[in-house]
Amino acid sequence: MRVGILDILKDSTETGWIEGYFQRNFRRHYAGITPQAVAVWCRQLGHEVHYATYYGQQRPDTLLPAELDIVFMAAYTQASGLAYALAKLFRRRGVRTVLGGPHATSFPADSLRFFDLVVHHCEKKLIDRILRGDFPAGTVVSSGHLLEDVPSVEERMPEIRTAGFRRGKPIMLSNVALLTSLGCPYRCDFCVDAQNDYVLLPKERLAADLRYVSENLPGLLVSFHDPNFAVKFDEVLEVLETVPEGRRNPYVMESSLSILRGDRLERLRRTNCIFVAPGVESWTEYSNKAGAGRSAGREKLESVVQHFTDLHGVVPALQANFIFGTDNDHGREPVELTKEFVERLPFVWPTVNIPMPFGGTQLFENHMSEDRVLRSMPFAFYYMPNLVLRLRHYDPVEYYDLMIEIYTAICSKRLLLRRLASARRPGVKALHLLRTAGARSELKALRAFRRALIQDRELRAFHEGRDGRLPEYYRRRLRAKLGPFSELLSWEDLTPHLEASVAPAHEMVQLSARKAG
Repeated sequence: MRVGILDILKDSTETGWIEGYFQRNFRRHYAGITPQAVAVWCRQLGHEVHYATYYGQQRPDTLLPAELDIVFMAAYTQASGLAYALAKLFRRRGVRTVLGGPHATSFPADSLRFFDLVVHHCEKKLIDRILRGDFPAGTVVSSGHLLEDVPSVEERMPEIRTAGFRRGKPIMLSNVALLTSLGCPYRCDFCVDAQNDYVLLPKERLAADLRYVSENLPGLLVSFHDPNFAVKFDEVLEVLETVPEGRRNPYVMESSLSILRGDRLERLRRTNCIFVAPGVESWTEYSNKAGAGRSAGREKLESVVQHFTDLHGVVPALQANFIFGTDNDHGREPVELTKEFVERLPFVWPTVNIPMPFGGTQLFENHMSEDRVLRSMPFAFYYMPNLVLRLRHYDPVEYYDLMIEIYTAICSKRLLLRRLASARRPGVKALHLLRTAGARSELKALRAFRRALIQDRELRAFHEGRDGRLPEYYRRRLRAKLGPFSELLSWEDLTPHLEASVAPAHEMVQLSARKAG
């Protein structure tokens, strides 16, 4: 069979020179491991495979051959509108369509309106059954368990080159994606991985991949895609240490602060860890994950500041992830604590996120039961700076005023100079410059949306829950986002089907879904 695999990394067809630079040098390097694994499995099963990633380089429907028997797509929720439009195009050509990735996991019922099959957990045997046509259209399919192994780096090299190399050679930020584990031991209500128990993948595979990368791609960045890296810290670091010092590739990862303590920090330095992105999340919640016990407020701030200071001694680049607007956030305290964190730790890049109700999370279930999800909001707006929920303690204008205050602090010229002075490597200085430019763009978007809330009564009524109809403001933005592909989707297509969003992971489930044309 002729098999197409498309990893959708960009949610729109909009572009400009700044956006184009970001696409070519950054976004293209976010390619996922599972689409590459599917390509390897299809090739091993004897099929003709065409793999591509879409990061804004050209029309996404031109990245794969026109004549295909089946196409697998992977998309995150923000990119679902583009994925739906592409599914319509491929189905008109008689191509079977399969969706996987974060959006398929969170919102399978909605996805089935456009795709023949939606995949939750997958493995090689399941892909084989899909290719043999074992499942009728309108089915959510799952292996019923997390991946137990992934193809080796050597097996994935054709896809790695396609995704991140130029003319067969690495470019800036080219990387090799690896997994040491899946699932997560924590149960954060906003996270889709909270329902998946932590599983350590075979250490033999990791050791072999690290040797291959060290010998064949010396100096190339390794990007660990684990939801929470090195929960079993000693076991994972022992494998990393099998590569001799001086030959260890630099690596980046996300982890909880609670894991990164004591003599473990020095092992990060020795194994060539150059970037860590722990989650602080909230000043009132999730403190055990942040290594702060049951502390909250200022007590948690002091604990976290000390922890990041210790990390800075061994890891060149750090990021702290925050969520502002949880049900426990109220008043100015979360804002003041975040601003103080930013001021005291200029060497840590802060990302401040808006709570998003992704299907399969407790956050989604809670807000749906309280009728606080904006039900007509298209999935294409499930990202910063858009509010998809009615917050418990902040009205929309007040909330955006506070977010603007936080981002103004993050983007200040004075703080940028302090960041540059604290950076120990030229690459970290460049990263601070680029991320400051990105944050200033987000600040501009926050200010623009705040003005729209004041000036547009329809938009204000929507976000205050007084009118459930989608405002024209979002219709205009969506038409601009999808460009020529917007003509393929009606407003009914773009109105989410939120009920029965999550199919059981342990069995094959056929859902009755109205098919889009």
